[in-house]
Amino acid sequence: MVLTACISLNVGAAESFVVKDIRVEGLQRVEPGTVFSYLPVQVGDTFTEEKGAEAIKALYSTGFFRDVQIQAQGNVLIVIIEERPTISRIEFTGMKEFDQENIRKSLKAVGVGEARFYDKALIDKAEQELKRAYIGKGLYAAEIVATVTPLERNQVAVYFNVDEGPVAKIQEISFIGNEAFSESTLKSEMQLKTGGWLSWYTKDNLYSKQKLTADLETIRSYYLNRGYLEFIIESTQVSITPDKKGVYLTISVSEGKKFTIKNISLAGDTLGKEAELIQLVTLKSGDTFSSARLTESTKAIAEILGSYGYAFASVNPQPDVRRELSEVDLTLVVDPGRRVYVRQVNISGNAKTRDVVIRREMRQFESSWFDSDKVDLSKKRLGRLGYFTETDISTEDVPGSPDQVDVNVAVKEKPTGAVTLGAGFSTTEKLILSAGINQDNAFGTGTAIGLNFAMGKINQNLTLSNYDPYFTEDGISRYTDLFYRSSKPLYYTGDPNYQIKSVGSNIKLGVPYTEVDRVFFGTGVEAYQINTTSNTPQPYLSYAQNYGIAAPGYPGTLTTYNIPFTVGWARDGRDSAMIPSTGSLEQLSAEVGTPAGNMTFYRIYGQYQKYHSISKGQILSFNSEVGYSQAYGNNPFPITKNYYVGGIGSVRGYSPGSLGPQYYNTTTYQNQPTGGQSKIVVNGEYTFPVPGSGTDKTLRLFTFVDGGNAFGENINLVLNYSYGLGISWISPLGPLKFSYGIPYKPYPTANVQRLQFQVGTAF
Repeated sequence: MVLTACISLNVGAAESFVVKDIRVEGLQRVEPGTVFSYLPVQVGDTFTEEKGAEAIKALYSTGFFRDVQIQAQGNVLIVIIEERPTISRIEFTGMKEFDQENIRKSLKAVGVGEARFYDKALIDKAEQELKRAYIGKGLYAAEIVATVTPLERNQVAVYFNVDEGPVAKIQEISFIGNEAFSESTLKSEMQLKTGGWLSWYTKDNLYSKQKLTADLETIRSYYLNRGYLEFIIESTQVSITPDKKGVYLTISVSEGKKFTIKNISLAGDTLGKEAELIQLVTLKSGDTFSSARLTESTKAIAEILGSYGYAFASVNPQPDVRRELSEVDLTLVVDPGRRVYVRQVNISGNAKTRDVVIRREMRQFESSWFDSDKVDLSKKRLGRLGYFTETDISTEDVPGSPDQVDVNVAVKEKPTGAVTLGAGFSTTEKLILSAGINQDNAFGTGTAIGLNFAMGKINQNLTLSNYDPYFTEDGISRYTDLFYRSSKPLYYTGDPNYQIKSVGSNIKLGVPYTEVDRVFFGTGVEAYQINTTSNTPQPYLSYAQNYGIAAPGYPGTLTTYNIPFTVGWARDGRDSAMIPSTGSLEQLSAEVGTPAGNMTFYRIYGQYQKYHSISKGQILSFNSEVGYSQAYGNNPFPITKNYYVGGIGSVRGYSPGSLGPQYYNTTTYQNQPTGGQSKIVVNGEYTFPVPGSGTDKTLRLFTFVDGGNAFGENINLVLNYSYGLGISWISPLGPLKFSYGIPYKPYPTANVQRLQFQVGTAF
């Protein structure tokens, strides 16, 4: 671009004059005031050629103009401007690999954006930046061409035409200098592969600079964790085939010697707690050096110091290497830093959930000493609420206050409510209609409410429930429900008059006595009505006859009442209620039918769940449940209180409730389940991310092994087993789980149902 400046003076080029007026011509979008603010001469000043040259330079350096001329007519200074065009819009064609909005933001950071002045040099730079971005993704054949189209009012449209081309596929990965570990071993640690039968989905054979960088770090960690303290990656060569479709990777390494720990000690300011801190070091004399174990030890020391208020404690390892002996002495230099207290707890991300719901779970309080253990406990308590998919707690210095920090709590909310309206069909129930309104975090208060209705040919129920986790300020919870249920078990006997109805209400209070323990007390009232005929299934008919109702061949109505008293205990140490990865859940409860009603019995139920994180995104979990019931007094155990086993949520691969005691229906000539007074269920599950999804927690695969059974009055510890696989998804409607179960050596009378799904719980 050529800058022209013309100074014409009526009285001669060498003469100066006093400026009486300044006129600006050619402006379209730039304000006149902007021009005047950059001019080094004002009305009343003496104009000279030097000031004219200075004015041209000042205006041109703004970047707003592509041509500036200065002329003089008498004592009037005329500034003639030709503005640079502004960019009206930026469009991309053919771009699939990147999000266009993110690219627009990146270009704006380098000066190319809508409403910015057009500069060809910046457009050329943007082309090169896009090209480099595609190379980083392995798209070496990508072509980017920018075209500029003039528009009205001195504006232009910039089009980036992209031909992404094919992604370069990895043809070969080779190592140079590796002796301790084979090439195949090192390759197995890498994300990048030369291709396999799942590569069409995982895309692990497509070269990416980011993935290669991560793989190099993984290889470095692999060596450092196995004693090779001086391991280095000397070079990485990436070769591209002439057609830019193939990549050859060559990684040159220097392994060095394998080192063992000789001595390990602490130095620095240990606050007089050296004996306590040294116990946290997992590396011992004689162990092979491990970077991971060293990091684990330094982190543990920093965390324990954090629990004493030293939020910025650091532990710096200083190795003393003796190469001739292949030994290393480690000195961990402890710097506790300053002890700090928390000024504020700031909460963000909670568009719906009220601040008080989050704050009441916090155990790190404002105006108290910082405690990393309390911060960690707070994070776990927030995770157990089930309202958030992600919870992050960080600390931030308070400017000008070296002894204060702010604790920032950032949450990512998930949908906690659902309105459902549906219809289904089954071979026994025929048409099933259902509707429900459920909200686990009603109005952001942390209170759960639900109204659910279902109607089929066999079963109908209506339930209204409410759960308030903070019924009192001390954290006592309250659960109440009101229900009506009607069922015709084994309807296919052909007896339309046979029916069981129940109506009732329960209330239960939960009292916390530690951070993870809670005891429960409850009572209620339940009424059951069984209408019997001569065709009523024998187990139900026998139960009614024990009360003197329904003599053989005569219809009757049995009405029973239960005034239960319940007591229970639960310990929830999981890191999350929605997607647990560590910790355990234990609960024990008992229900007693009191003599105030005419159903006298007791039921005891226990459950234990354990979660173990094997690696990031991979979880091994275990669940066990035991239920035991008996009658007391003169009345029999109520058949309406039987346990049922089978189906997703207990033993997958079998029809819901089909395991355990059965009744042979002489009308249909089929064995029908009746449930049992006791039950045992055990589940083992291994959960892992969908290949290619990284560590995405919302969509995961799992394999499982289940076992369990229901038992009659006499317990015979014979279990039914199954195994299979499935997929779980945290959907907008709530947690969904689909499983395909395969019964292991099922009994001839077993009712097999391989494909099942569930909305809700973990197992």
